[in-house]
Amino acid sequence: MSLSDLPESLISVISGIQRLVRRKLRPGVTGPRLSGAQVELLRLVAATPGIGVSAAAKELYLAGNSVSTMVNQLTAAGLLHREPGHEDRRSARLLPTPQGEARLRDWRERRAALVRAHVDRLDETDQQALAAAVPALRRLADGLREEVARP
Repeated sequence: MSLSDLPESLISVISGIQRLVRRKLRPGVTGPRLSGAQVELLRLVAATPGIGVSAAAKELYLAGNSVSTMVNQLTAAGLLHREPGHEDRRSARLLPTPQGEARLRDWRERRAALVRAHVDRLDETDQQALAAAVPALRRLADGLREEVARP
């Protein structure tokens, strides 16, 4: 593969892996089906308990009203809890519920087991190549994140 083909190939492979993992794991999920954006919001809240709607929207690069709608949906599904802010009672702090945390934990464990099983089927050279690529992929993600954050 030429370096000029790398960006499109990389995006295609990463997107395909995510889609296949979701498709394989979807049948074992209990509870309401969540969109990718809802899962991202739930993950963010679990990683940053107490985050506000505005901060979550900024972190996810989404409109505030979109995040507010997802918060309402996830709250109704019993996966998020909203409580008044400490300083400003009009603001909301978002917290994962035990059910939300359990759902994320189950998904992470099942996802890791699925990918681990397939990585284990690769030969050692491919496994080492994947391990060596992770730091570069993180730097790529960081660079994209910085660019998106710029006005």
